[in-house]
Amino acid sequence: MNVTQLSVFMENKPGHLLHVLKILAEANINIITLTIAETSDFGILRMIVNNPAKAKKILHDASITCSTTDVLAIEIEDKPGALYSAIDTFAKKNLNIEYMYAFPEKRGDRAVMIFRFDNIETAKKALSEEGYSILKNIEIIGG
Repeated sequence: MNVTQLSVFMENKPGHLLHVLKILAEANINIITLTIAETSDFGILRMIVNNPAKAKKILHDASITCSTTDVLAIEIEDKPGALYSAIDTFAKKNLNIEYMYAFPEKRGDRAVMIFRFDNIETAKKALSEEGYSILKNIEIIGG
């Protein structure tokens, strides 16, 4: 049920993001969603892509530091307070969120959020018990 995320570590300087995107484009890698976390010196580009193994290999071959990580794609209601309710549920289940970001497309009347938990297996069990729908990689990338 996990979704594979690609994380790319790069200096926070003009042209570095462009370079990574060019490599991915030339390899026909489609970026489904992304987020960037940055400091003044470096950034972490986190992406869900259509082929994470291929993307990781071509970036490594280009001497770009990257890794893959399991994250959870979770459906929540698309209405005011739904994210609050989800986070409240996570807190009651003692689930620590390392980071999160939104998926750009809705699934019917549901929003999709990407979460990285400190213990993904515990999170999956707790979320399933609470009735949350956890999406698979294939559902996210449309394969």
